[in-house]
Amino acid sequence: MNKDQASERINKLRELINDYRYQYHVLDKSIMSEAAADSLKHELSQLEAEHPELITPDSPTQRVAGKPLPGFAQLEHSSRMLSLNDAFDRGEVEAWRERITKLLPGGTKLEYFADIKMDGLACAVVYQDGVLVRGITRGDGFVGEDVTANVRTIESLPLRLRADKSFKQFTSGRTEVRGEIVMYKEDFAKLNDRQAKAGKPLFANPRNTAAGTIRQLDPRLVAERPLHFRAYDLQRDDPDEVPSYEYAYWAMRELGFLANQDAAVLRSVNDLMNYAELWEAKRHDLAYNTDGLVIKVNDRQLYRRLGVVGKAPRGAIALKYAAEQATTKVKDIFVSIGRTGAATPVAMLDAVVIAGSTVQMATLHNEGEVKRKDIRIGDTVIVHKAGDIIPEVVEALVKLRDGKERPFAMPTHCPECNTKLVKYKAEDAVWRCPNLGCPSRSWKQIEHFASKSALDIEGLGEKNVIALLNTELVKDQADIYSLQAKDLLELDRFADVSANKLVAAIQTKKNPPLGRFVYGLGIRHVGTQTAIDLANHFRSLERLMEVTIDELSEVDGVGEVVAESIVEWFGEPRNKSLLEKFRRQDVWPESVKRVGGKLSGMKFVVTGSLESMGREQAGERIRALGGSLQSSVGKDTDYLVVGANVGASKLTKAAKLGTKQLAEAEFLKLL
Repeated sequence: MNKDQASERINKLRELINDYRYQYHVLDKSIMSEAAADSLKHELSQLEAEHPELITPDSPTQRVAGKPLPGFAQLEHSSRMLSLNDAFDRGEVEAWRERITKLLPGGTKLEYFADIKMDGLACAVVYQDGVLVRGITRGDGFVGEDVTANVRTIESLPLRLRADKSFKQFTSGRTEVRGEIVMYKEDFAKLNDRQAKAGKPLFANPRNTAAGTIRQLDPRLVAERPLHFRAYDLQRDDPDEVPSYEYAYWAMRELGFLANQDAAVLRSVNDLMNYAELWEAKRHDLAYNTDGLVIKVNDRQLYRRLGVVGKAPRGAIALKYAAEQATTKVKDIFVSIGRTGAATPVAMLDAVVIAGSTVQMATLHNEGEVKRKDIRIGDTVIVHKAGDIIPEVVEALVKLRDGKERPFAMPTHCPECNTKLVKYKAEDAVWRCPNLGCPSRSWKQIEHFASKSALDIEGLGEKNVIALLNTELVKDQADIYSLQAKDLLELDRFADVSANKLVAAIQTKKNPPLGRFVYGLGIRHVGTQTAIDLANHFRSLERLMEVTIDELSEVDGVGEVVAESIVEWFGEPRNKSLLEKFRRQDVWPESVKRVGGKLSGMKFVVTGSLESMGREQAGERIRALGGSLQSSVGKDTDYLVVGANVGASKLTKAAKLGTKQLAEAEFLKLL
């Protein structure tokens, strides 16, 4: 921009920054996040550096103020390494507290253990008789990578546990400590400085660098980069040896681990929120990056009693801080067509770094959101990463408009195939392309089918899929199995080695697990966990193809909307043709085998709170012995397992149907 344009922009920036300063420091109000204000100051500084003659003494800038990689063995975890459900405000923390309170005996007093959530790589280290014998990455929670040689190079990790008298029992037998491998911000800055001086590419952020380092095949390289292991959990074969998380942290520090000295036992939601505010204010002063807190029920016995739902324990939650934010300009707004036909407005942005990565596009969700936020092409906007992952436009800074901004108009037709966009229901917020053959839908469906969470076909990413579609080598997911190396060699992207490698990778995935295949089909509303639940319940694709909405309602987590979507997908002629095409190529998912055992063929419903295990654990025990778990009592239910605090509905229905009821003690005898 020329000098006049820069002068106008500088004046507007100064005015907005000064208004922010007044609102925040004088009136104790916040009109934007600190991160967004800092981003505006950065833009102002850059413009003044380009035009130093425009710097004035009153400018705000003049204030002076201080999958597992090849080469690593696969190891099973002794117990599943779980992920955490998120909360973003006080209301969600209170809702979590109410949920878990209802599952515990009346009058149970809860204590909470809160710690800072570190942004690193989860890892488990195992000691036998006090000596380090194993280091395992989290992996998928069940199986991780053996990185023992690499974790041994971490100076903060003890190779031998300290034999303190108070905790001498942990130096005998098997002791497992779980923690986060992190790279401190200062060390990361020094590493990038060395990279820059050597003319090498810079690393993106400390977390990715730590994760990439610990998975290097050469331990000497790992030793050259400063990593730290910060412990957050202590486990023994006898869980009663660790009665609380407070005790675990005390023990881990005495055993020689870095375990946060500022972790605290708290007794109310008020205390939790005060603690969160304290550390959110101090987050940038910490040696490592953080995006929130981890809150757990302190009593480990109560924690275990609460059990697990999905991939997360009921007794813990992650309270996330406000996402990192920055300001940038909207260069344009275009509409992206997803694999389900959803037409999503997307903002093209001037590149900006948020939470350690460069952002050039951000979702605007739907037409209604664009109108509600009044986002215009040419606007300066605040952008953040929702959950520190997905870039999203928060708001437009209307005071910075110069009159050249243009409103966005939602197209009436698909930008890819020119099909008229529709809303299936009047109340729908999203416009959709109904053309199942839309090119954008096609390549995204194929890419989804090959993705890591689906069939995990290496080498079949976005660029290769688009190239295959453009040359008409494939038209749908089934066509990829007809590809030959000679076909791929006609494309610029492939040579002999890469062509043969991709064909081989595809052919190894002709009989995938049923859950992965169902997820890969891209059925609307069916995520990875729902796909697994469907697979375990119906056991074969043939059975799933003919299910009714009523039958689907028996699957946990499948409501009316999801059930309708599944039935609609399998009833669509184009999808039926796709499945037949798979059959003709001998591509078909493996049926889920019924596990043999003494509960084989028996159907159970578990209700109420069990003292010995959570309901998910009970389901796992049942399935391991060949039985199956249902969400509601039906005619085919063999047993209703009755715990504490049971509602009347399941008991009444069981009595009406003559279903046998088992107390917890009777149930345990069956196992």
